[in-house]
Formats: sequence, C-alpha cells, structure tokens
Amino acid sequence: MKKTIKLTVFSLGLLLVGCKDEFLETFPTQQISAETIAEASALNPGLQSATVAGIYATMYSPGAGGTSNHEDFGQKSTDIKTDILSGDMALARKAYNRWASMSELQTTVDFTLSHNYREWRYFYKIIFAANNVIDALGGTETVPDNPDARAFMGQALAARGYAYLYLSQLFVNDPSNRGQDALPIYTNAQTPNVGKSSLGDVYDLMIDDLERAVDYLDGFSRGDKSQIDQWVARGILAYAYGAAGNFSAMATTAQAVVDGGPFSLMTPSQIVYNGDPNQGGFNDLSAMTGSMWGVDLTADQGIGLISFWGQMDIFSYSYQWAGNIKAMDESLYSQMASNDIRRGQFGNYIVPNVPYNKFYHSGRTTGGQRQVTADLLYMRVAEMYLLAAEGYAENSATEAQARTMLKTLMAQRLSDGDTSYIDALSGAALQAEIKLQSRLELWGEGKSYLRMKRQQETITRGNNWLDFPGTSYQYSDEKLTFEIPEAELRDNPLINDQN
Repeated sequence: MKKTIKLTVFSLGLLLVGCKDEFLETFPTQQISAETIAEASALNPGLQSATVAGIYATMYSPGAGGTSNHEDFGQKSTDIKTDILSGDMALARKAYNRWASMSELQTTVDFTLSHNYREWRYFYKIIFAANNVIDALGGTETVPDNPDARAFMGQALAARGYAYLYLSQLFVNDPSNRGQDALPIYTNAQTPNVGKSSLGDVYDLMIDDLERAVDYLDGFSRGDKSQIDQWVARGILAYAYGAAGNFSAMATTAQAVVDGGPFSLMTPSQIVYNGDPNQGGFNDLSAMTGSMWGVDLTADQGIGLISFWGQMDIFSYSYQWAGNIKAMDESLYSQMASNDIRRGQFGNYIVPNVPYNKFYHSGRTTGGQRQVTADLLYMRVAEMYLLAAEGYAENSATEAQARTMLKTLMAQRLSDGDTSYIDALSGAALQAEIKLQSRLELWGEGKSYLRMKRQQETITRGNNWLDFPGTSYQYSDEKLTFEIPEAELRDNPLINDQN
C-alpha cells in the first residue's frame, strides 16, 4: 500500500505540477499531452497505471480544488457541501467560520466565492486526467484489444462519467431540463476552450462512458478499493441513469450490484459504535462488508487537519472537535423510529445529533487523531439497495420489488428486525419511506443531494440550523446550486452566462 501511494502522488505531480495555478483558465493547453503520455507509455507501460492512480489521488488530496483552503480536500469535501445543501446536515456551531458561506447559502449565489471554483476545478481536473489516459489509448472511440488497456480505458471512462454526473447536478438548477445549455464537454485533452453543450448531450456522454466502462472492466481484478472496478462502475451508472430520469434502468443496474457483487450489508455491529472501537463505525474499509469504493489511508500520506475526518469527527484534531459542528438536521432525526439502531450513531457533543458513533477514529480520544489513518468511504452497497427500491417504486408494477429491497435493508436497522409495516406501503407512501430511509442511512455520505435533484424535492431546514431554520427550498432554487465560477467566465470567451 505504501509503495502504491508514493507512486500515486508522484504520478499526480507528473500530470499536474508545472502547470500554472490557473488550471481552469488555461485548461487544457498547459498540461502534459496525451501524445507525450502515449510515447512514454510505449517505453514504460507502468505510466498509464500511474496516470490512472493520479486520478484516484486527486479524489482525496488537500487542495484538489485548486486552493489551500481547509475545506478543499477532494470528493469528501464535496460530500459535506452537498449534505449541507440538501438540508440533511446542519451547521450547528460556526467556530473558525468553516462552512459558514455554505450554510448561509452565500456561495451558491455569488460566483466570485471560491467554493464554486473548487468544485468546478476539481471535477474538470478529473476529466482532464481521464482524457489523457483515453487519448493515450487511442481516443474515446477506441476499443482496446488487450486486458490491461481495457482496464485502464474502463477506469478512465468511469472517472470521466463520474465527474460529468456531479457537474451536471451541482451546476444546473433544474437537471430535468435536458434541452438547456449546461456545461462544456471535453472528450480529449487537447481541445481548447469550448462553450456549453446541452444537458442532454452531457447525460448521453456520461451514460455512454459508464456503460462502456462496465463492459471494459469485465474481468478486471483491482488491487484495492480505491480503484474503480466493474461493480463500482455499475454503481456510478445507476446514479447516472437516475440523474437522467431513467428510473427503471437505475433500479435494474443497482439490483445487478446487489445480486452479483461481493458485498453484503453492514450489520448492526458494523453500522454504529457498540463499545468496541475496532468493530463498528465508518473508519476501516476492510471491516465494512458493505464498502464498495474508498481509500485506505495511512499515516504516510500525511493527511491531517485538512480532511473529512477533521471536519466530521470529534476524535480528530481539527474543526469538528474545536467547535465547527456538523449535526443531523433536527427534523430528520425526529423521524427515526424509536427502535432504529441508527439513533445510536448520534449523540450530544456541545449540541445534539453529532455523529460521533458513526464517524470516529478508533482511538476515541477527543481531538486525538492528528495524522489521519481512518479510511474514506465513497460508495457502499446499501446505496444500491436504496437506489433499486427508489427506482422500482416509480412504477406500480414493480412496487413489490421496491418493498423487498427496502425490507432487506431495514431488517438490519431495526432492533427487532420487524419490517412488516413496509408490506402495507404503496404509491406515494412507499416512495416517502424510501426517501426517509435513504436520508437516514446515508447521512454524511454526500448522496442526499443527488436524490434531491433527481426526485425534484423540496427541503425544509430543522430548528437546529443557525441559518434559516424552518425555511423551505425547492430543488431548482439557485441557492442550492453552484454558479459557474468567475474565473471560467473571465477566461473562457465561449461561456458568458450562468445556468
């Protein structure tokens, strides 16, 4: 693991260091060229592996969004932002002023603020790196003819599709309007600045990328869970189908992961701290039977203050412990059944509903973890159960399948295992229960925002919010969507308006 990480960090530097800080604005003219990578790969086949590894390193590296801000650390910083925007994660204390502009809904209406820039740059950085791999293998339309090339191409296509999925939800007010001009599409690393393509074209690209990734990754055996394999690609594809409004395909794709993948739902002893710090919680991928995708962090990676754990865990030396407290929305918590074991994930630390029994360093010493060794989770199989249930519930003919998926999950979450109440649910009531259980199960994991957008929901903040308690917002409200950043509008002459 340690050797792999060193290669990852080096490769990231190879790809991205030497460029101006203004990556976004100069994109992609000052990056290492695909031709150079292709030539180098002929001499050193391991370079493509290192290049793909650089994509994965970007996902957890401090400064992944191009700033030194302590809220800039890749995918998990995005997950915090989106849980705040979805209304599930309340900023209950503002020490050090971290995440204040997100909670106050200032960032999302001011294109000059850096949160917009960070998200845009982070995901387009992934796209650019993926395009370098794709170009080196012959381009988007190439069908690789050997297993190694197919695996590299599959991972790169999946990463590109993943990035466009998030961009299409984060930067578009109403992601159901396929005809609107939405985002620039880059399918090779040498394309100069381009204007917006329609949202429909973005959806078509991301779905095509992910469908081909699933095909190319057939038979690929990954070295660790930081890599995208066929099961992860299917999981991302399920989300992409849902974003594009194809709920039937979302359900069947998620079902395929449940039925065929080597994963099982986290048990009650895994889902919440139960007195054994080495058994429960979301800190060790190897102990989480339901983990599909994530990063096994080690002290050698030097991750500390600027991290997901620093922002969410009172047992890490950083902001959550010091008083910048994120908690479950009060009204959401109140909807948990009295026999729901997930109640035990939360407790009182200065304020109620703090997740110190879900996200915690195993040492459980307040402010104790300085060098982060607790792992990062990107995807788990419970999401697939919930996506399948959600998709099946959209059609009265498949409601029985929706109930089955939901009951399987809830049998592991209710202390008595009694899920008979679900048998009586149908139509809007069944859909509402699936939504509720998705919010409860995946709290703090960054997935509620994607559901809010695809289901066109209205959210209402609870009374434990410091900002706008009791206020409701529709999914398409500009306050819940990022602005195209000032730097892009300034330096790309082909984009001159917001979405």
